[in-house]
Amino acid sequence: MLLTFDQVGEALDDLADAFPPVLFDGLNGGVNLLEDAVPDTEFPAGEMYILGEYCDDLLGKYINLYYGSFAALAKSDGWNADTWVDELRTTLAHELTHHLEALGGLHDLDDRDAAELAAWRAEYAAEADTMEEE
Repeated sequence: MLLTFDQVGEALDDLADAFPPVLFDGLNGGVNLLEDAVPDTEFPAGEMYILGEYCDDLLGKYINLYYGSFAALAKSDGWNADTWVDELRTTLAHELTHHLEALGGLHDLDDRDAAELAAWRAEYAAEADTMEEE
């Protein structure tokens, strides 16, 4: 099931409203839903997408979620409406955790993300090597 950009925006607004407002303190750029699909270029095409990111730059502190990335996964994995909401909630909570850790000078989630990506990259590389040998 493919939700429209507007449907996802409404769902994201509802989800954000369900989080305690204090979690958004200091997030002066808010939560933005962008139309882009952002594939991770270190993986085969269509295998890995960046769903969201916490940004802390000259523009401020903000969270971007990428509709196109969610849509690509929804198409390939056959999501239903509940899956969309679960994935949006999980991604928003993840990015809010980055925000809160950044405010506290912590980086535990950054470290965990880096370790998970390294493991996935190694897994894909091993699979590619196996396929080449066959």
